[in-house]
Amino acid sequence: MSRSLKRRGFTLVEILIVVVILGILAAIIVPLFTGASEDARRGAFVESLGGLKRAAELFAVRTGSYPLDTSSGAAPTDGFEDYIRVSQWTKVTPIGGVWDTELNDNGITAAIGVHFDGTGATRDDTYMTIVDEIMDDGDLSTGSFRKLADARYYWVCVD
Repeated sequence: MSRSLKRRGFTLVEILIVVVILGILAAIIVPLFTGASEDARRGAFVESLGGLKRAAELFAVRTGSYPLDTSSGAAPTDGFEDYIRVSQWTKVTPIGGVWDTELNDNGITAAIGVHFDGTGATRDDTYMTIVDEIMDDGDLSTGSFRKLADARYYWVCVD
């Protein structure tokens, strides 16, 4: 037999080169998808909070008051549960933490937002400022979306 007929497979060096190239490509691509999923989480949070805000405003128009201040993660039981999906309210928000309402507390009349109480991921001011840029003015101390207390970020319905 001739030498060319005996060599039918790949050498170890050729296989290692392919593995290294695939590793480099994976190192480039994986962070791109990680960023995209974080943007999707932020977007889902903004949409969810917007829906809850609209539900709270509709509730206020129909009843004359905003939803009661409840424990973080517990759905209000004053009729507001008819305006929201309680199963969604009691789950972790898309960015971590739990949903919460404020009424005549933390210097505002009514607000709805997220409390990072250790449930799911916890986000800091840097992360929440990006959310604020999407929703409002990019400043957590002013505008409609604000940081009301440590680990508490809310859409203020009424000052």
